[in-house]
Amino acid sequence: MATALIALLGCAGPAIRSQSPEVAALIGMESDIRLVGDYAAPWGTHPQRIERAALVTGLPGTGSDPPPGTQRALLMADMQARGVAEPNKLLASPTTALVWVHGYLPPGIRKGERFDVMVEVPSDNETTSLGAGWLMETRLAEMAILGQRVRDGHVLGIAEGPLLVDPVSGGTLDSKSKLRARVPGGGVSMTTRTIGLIIAPEHRSIALSKRVGDTINRRFHAVIKGTKRGVATPKTERFIDLEIAPAYEHNLARYIRVIRAIAVVEPPSGRHARMELLARQLADPVTAPSAALKLEAIGRDALPVLKKGLESSDAEVRFAAAEALAYLGESNAAPHLAEAALHLRSARPAALAALQVLDDANGIDALQSLLTSPSAETRYGAFRALWKIDPTAPLIRGERLGDACSIHCLDVAGPPLIHCTRSTRPEIVLFGTEHSIDSGLRAEAGSSIVVVVEGGKATINRFTAGEPDQIVEVDARIDPVARGIIQVGGTYPDVVQFLQQASAGRCLSSRLAFDAVPNEFDGRTSIHDEASSRDRDEDEESDDPPADEPAEGSDDTARRGPGRGSDVAAGEGRAGTSS
Repeated sequence: MATALIALLGCAGPAIRSQSPEVAALIGMESDIRLVGDYAAPWGTHPQRIERAALVTGLPGTGSDPPPGTQRALLMADMQARGVAEPNKLLASPTTALVWVHGYLPPGIRKGERFDVMVEVPSDNETTSLGAGWLMETRLAEMAILGQRVRDGHVLGIAEGPLLVDPVSGGTLDSKSKLRARVPGGGVSMTTRTIGLIIAPEHRSIALSKRVGDTINRRFHAVIKGTKRGVATPKTERFIDLEIAPAYEHNLARYIRVIRAIAVVEPPSGRHARMELLARQLADPVTAPSAALKLEAIGRDALPVLKKGLESSDAEVRFAAAEALAYLGESNAAPHLAEAALHLRSARPAALAALQVLDDANGIDALQSLLTSPSAETRYGAFRALWKIDPTAPLIRGERLGDACSIHCLDVAGPPLIHCTRSTRPEIVLFGTEHSIDSGLRAEAGSSIVVVVEGGKATINRFTAGEPDQIVEVDARIDPVARGIIQVGGTYPDVVQFLQQASAGRCLSSRLAFDAVPNEFDGRTSIHDEASSRDRDEDEESDDPPADEPAEGSDDTARRGPGRGSDVAAGEGRAGTSS
């Protein structure tokens, strides 16, 4: 017991270390507590890869006849099953190419929801580019090699759509870049993936499985088939099925962590004492994140402790408390989360995810305040959160341009920003209302569309063999030009190509960014290190730029593109792109 107490004290942090015997007794009490995570591990929380050989059509003579082999045999069998006439002749055409398609079904995806699709030309093919191509409908399944033969399982997804080929999507140009593409949101799941808990072998019993399920259900409920009930359903002595609680729909990782932090066994009358210990741990930046998670797992009984954490002078403590409060539905956390998103780059992904849960006036106001930030990922992260809360809200609802993409024109202050996506859904977001294009530009939008800008007007020309020419003239601004490209039959990849060429030609007055999605796994420093450094800087009244206005060359600086006053960025903190 003495050894255990020393170990617990060693990791408890300075706020509770070397304290009174009462505190030591509280820490010792933790050895009598058993959490869900002590009995069970998560199941079904990894992405599931599905794939298949497929056909791309509409290529401008850059396709090839694929060589004999397993991939050609798979595609031939699929084409024959669909009743395609003369499949060999079709494959031999230079306007088609055999490709390998794959996608990942994320944990918890539901039937009918969309996912991204990746496309690549096999190495032994002679296709030179996938630009302007269209992925024909493809049925994706899990693939495996059994007995020297490729076997596939049930069809789990359907993929189709125009290919987005970005020669510099990784920040550098390489010889194979035109042979890779993606279809943002081009896959539709044909299944619902369940998640659950696996009881550890040494603990397996019907009684324990039921006890763990009942414990979880006292904390979490969801409306399932029109009825409100607990999220956990014990199926066997070894498996418990989990529904996803609504507040965690877009943050499955945190949901699992909270589930595993729920106490199954607590000492008699131990809840009050445990809350006292967690309150002390929350006050210490070292132990605050863990303490906040455990308080969140307790539920609304922990609100007074977490609200007190908002009064801390330490930014990390305030953020940990605010994040937990948001998932408990407390909108008073919103201003603190917005502050973290603005000033703590390391906390930005988690802060925006938590704000997305707060769909009341406080949460929405906090997100709207972030739309004017100089940081592209803060602005776009706030937009995406608002869109998930209510895609019909007047400020962000936008307009669907046929089947091609969505365009959203936000009347907000701040530096003008054009944001495009390569994932999730084809989408253009304009921050600000003025995004002019300078005269002297001649840019391509796909293989058959040319845009010429002169004297404040943009002429969009489409020339297709065997069809009458289409010519549209619009104002030389991004919004009408994008609409014009779609009007003459262009696709989302065509609009993206135009924007990249306009930026490369130094003809954009606005910054251009791609996939500026906050991601906690993109090499950010820890929240603790950044918060500590920021506090030291404030104490020393440093002249260094704050976290949301990084110095040139720092992780949060989007790489400068060639356009006048523009950045072409693949998200902040990642390699930039330019044509």
